[in-house]
Amino acid sequence: MSSPHGIDPRARNDPRNRYPTDEQFYASDRPEHAQLPEDRPRGGGETSPLKHRGTWATVALVAGIILLILVGIALFP
Repeated sequence: MSSPHGIDPRARNDPRNRYPTDEQFYASDRPEHAQLPEDRPRGGGETSPLKHRGTWATVALVAGIILLILVGIALFP
């Protein structure tokens, strides 16, 4: 199957198998003369790096869960 959409070669002339190019597809939901920029530009853009929780927060969370389990076992044997 040499076509980019994986169409069976026997059905290549079927009028239902017409796919727009990427530019046509993504432009179809934008007006001709858009006055506002896209709120989520395709292709990405400048992004700030993600900020993850620190190591100490993770250690405290795990220690809290373990402590809760131990206290539960101690109070309700």
